[in-house]
Amino acid sequence: MTDWIGANAAALTGLADRIWAWAEPSLREWRSAAATAELLRAHGFTIAWGTAGLPAAFVATHGDRGPVLGFNVEYDALPGLSQRAGVPRHEPVAFEGDAYAPAYGPGHGCGHNALAAASAGAAIAAARTLGNRATIKVFASTGEEQLVGKAYAVRDGAYDGLDAFLDWHPSPVTGTGWGGTSALYSATFSFLGSPGHGSNPLGTRSGLDGALLLANMIERLRAGNVAPSGRVSYTISGGGAPNVTPDLRTVWVYVRESSHAAAATLYDKVVTCAHAAAAASGTRLEHRLVTAIRQGLGNQAGARLLHHTMSELGPPAFTDADHAFAQRLQTAIGRPAAGLATEVLPLRPPAEPDLGGPSSDTSEVSWAAPHLSLVAAVVPLGVPLHSWAATAATGTSIAHAGLLAAARYLASAAVTLVEQPGTLAAVRQEFEAAERPPAPLPADAEPPYHLPPPEFLDATGQSPRPSRTPPVSAEPLGKI
Repeated sequence: MTDWIGANAAALTGLADRIWAWAEPSLREWRSAAATAELLRAHGFTIAWGTAGLPAAFVATHGDRGPVLGFNVEYDALPGLSQRAGVPRHEPVAFEGDAYAPAYGPGHGCGHNALAAASAGAAIAAARTLGNRATIKVFASTGEEQLVGKAYAVRDGAYDGLDAFLDWHPSPVTGTGWGGTSALYSATFSFLGSPGHGSNPLGTRSGLDGALLLANMIERLRAGNVAPSGRVSYTISGGGAPNVTPDLRTVWVYVRESSHAAAATLYDKVVTCAHAAAAASGTRLEHRLVTAIRQGLGNQAGARLLHHTMSELGPPAFTDADHAFAQRLQTAIGRPAAGLATEVLPLRPPAEPDLGGPSSDTSEVSWAAPHLSLVAAVVPLGVPLHSWAATAATGTSIAHAGLLAAARYLASAAVTLVEQPGTLAAVRQEFEAAERPPAPLPADAEPPYHLPPPEFLDATGQSPRPSRTPPVSAEPLGKI
């Protein structure tokens, strides 16, 4: 099956490059989703659009018997990380905003362009090899960077019935382990006041005051209420001009912790702070829980299978030119010129103690099916993901080598799970033995919705639905 991946490398890397160039933000990956679905359809997969009511998500299926194996596809870019590919200095190619509030456009600083192409290629290769001995499903998820798509899809049962879920993520290194990711709550806090002339703010109530008060209280929380494994990060949105007292400002908050219970405790403290900020600023608070996920559940038996597979197949095949560019990029960002990772790392157990780290909505899937996950190098050593430097690398042949290696790893592991029933049984036994915390996403929570272009709706056979009404200020205006 790895021969098919090599013979079709141009198709897979071409898909990755197109997704990189489109750089579509979370929940609006229209072209990226359509192109990925078309590749799968061309190789015999059927496509069901609109998973959990999210238009850019789909499930592709090949076969209807045997073990059911899932593959993970993501394709969203990150805001503010626009960057020219293969250029070892900050050189954005897209801008947003205006002269008073310039911002960089989105970019693939997390490598989801490579993730999508590799996982789709692995699923096709596995389906071709296994034929009617297995059912292969590809879960193309929207909005992973906002931790939305899979949380709602798991809640709605999209992942039910899977025997194993195979996944990977771009990284500066190549390896695997069975550690988890952090639990997370994502929420928005909108402060609604009354507008007025910026030169005479008496009598007005500023939404920005409420937002800044909440931000300051979050900073104070860090002093004695956030454990080493905890994280609270936020951004303030709203725009405006200095001569208008802003009547609407929104603080978008991520709360992370090593467990769902710890995350819920910290999140409740942030909610309390938000109510206090509204009271102190005389504004009205509208609070929305956007998403909530549990910590990831690792699988040691699955990690051992992946590590054996990766060691047999070897690390990504980087060229001398790849190493040379990597060293120029590392020098530009103040990192040692170490080049690219050239080995498969030893198998990694969970970190002790758990000092926290990234979150992914894929962790919700780990409670629905055994999660087998690896990382493969698509950026140079020392280059942080979610940075312009990562975007510079994910649009180059460095990412091509990494994604082709990842596709081989995943496809080979999938075939082993079917051909060695004892291995799959061990993976499932470990998964089923885990004690499960309750799912944190309420049944009545609604995912964010962006109206797709008409041509996307027509091509995918979907119908538009109403968007959630934004918060509206109806507060009395100041008398002065």
